[in-house]
Amino acid sequence: MRMFIVVAVIGILSTVHGQHPDIANAPANENNYSDVSALYVLGDSSVDCGDNTLFYPLLHGRLSLYPCNGSDATLLPQLLAEKIGFTSIRPFYRQNGSLEEVLGGLNFGSTQATIMNQGSYSHQSLNQQLRQVSETMQLLQLQLTEDTALQLTKSSIFFLSFGKEDYIELFLHNSSSSNHTLQRGAQYFATILVNQMANAARYLYNANARKITCLGVLPLGCTPRMVWELNSTSSAADSNATGCVEHVNDMIFEYNRLLDEQIDKLNTEFPDAQMVFCDVYNGMMEIINEPRLYGFEDVKSACCGLGLNGAMIGCISMDMACDQASTHVWWDLFNPTQAVNKILADAAWSGQTIPDLCRPISIHELASIKV
Repeated sequence: MRMFIVVAVIGILSTVHGQHPDIANAPANENNYSDVSALYVLGDSSVDCGDNTLFYPLLHGRLSLYPCNGSDATLLPQLLAEKIGFTSIRPFYRQNGSLEEVLGGLNFGSTQATIMNQGSYSHQSLNQQLRQVSETMQLLQLQLTEDTALQLTKSSIFFLSFGKEDYIELFLHNSSSSNHTLQRGAQYFATILVNQMANAARYLYNANARKITCLGVLPLGCTPRMVWELNSTSSAADSNATGCVEHVNDMIFEYNRLLDEQIDKLNTEFPDAQMVFCDVYNGMMEIINEPRLYGFEDVKSACCGLGLNGAMIGCISMDMACDQASTHVWWDLFNPTQAVNKILADAAWSGQTIPDLCRPISIHELASIKV
């Protein structure tokens, strides 16, 4: 895998051998946020539909071949990229060898990526994605002047979205280690994950990143598969008025709370950087609790899936999808629809509709900061 990464990036650089690349020669983004050179994305299925996962969908652990309705363009980081002015952020493994694509950003994210576990042929873990970022930055320095490469990295936004797959494994994989972790309580597991996320932020900082955004985990206890799987084994008292599984959401809430606190600490630790936490959990709970206010009719069933509420088997064919995905909160077993992501993107960008989704500043403010 490591050799594949090196070859892929060397292939990019060999196409521009002999030229004199410079950030100034890359196309300016359309909205003129010149203080953002690129957007580099790391994460799980919240940032990747499978386009950046080797051998997907041949090797996948979820019965859902289409974890988003369309492409990565329907997901939160791509919607934010459009607001900054980037038309597309290429998956790392789908590059065409253009230096412009590297300068504009890359999506290192991988469906099913976890914080804790080692990656495999079906996905790249957090640590593997960090290595891909590091190798990409180092090899770019071979083609750019040191000052230009440094400014590129400092003025880029690094977007991290992990944790969902770790909690899916914890709750749905009935193993002795999972049972032991659950017995230790919400804070125990959340602390382990958040510490790893903090280390990832420090790693990026040491690689000269100065604008970092960390996404929280969505309310997993409200997803169709989690509700179907756990409500059959949990007491009725464990479900709230929306049908969400309370003990799952309690654990997710704890992770988000600790991550939010850790981002505050990192901003103190690194005063020359700006790190932002985006609370998609509370953002989505706003939508789930007041669906009609946001234009939704169905908060329980997946638009694309089979069985009760589309929760038994995921989206194995786009022909299975409902006619009006925009009226559904959930696309498949664990993922929201594009309509939800658009609302979250607006809120993350400027606080529109859902104030203070991102803190201490919005993504628009982050994009406008000069470094």
